[in-house]
Amino acid sequence: MLRAVLLALFLAGPGVQAALAQAPVALDAVGPQPGTVVPAFTLVDQTGAPRSLASIMGRRGAMLVFSRSADW
Repeated sequence: MLRAVLLALFLAGPGVQAALAQAPVALDAVGPQPGTVVPAFTLVDQTGAPRSLASIMGRRGAMLVFSRSADW
């Protein structure tokens, strides 16, 4: 399978190969940065319960971690 994909890219030419090449992502420019105030939101947690930003904020703030599950 990998050989077939590599062969297809080789035969497609440099235009397709260049389009598929990705520049490194500047992580300091993606998403809210540490210390940035994010807008109010409500999301559903893993049990189906709604969670708002206000409901998870503690006196020292909150740390949000978004992860993708294996079944997406």
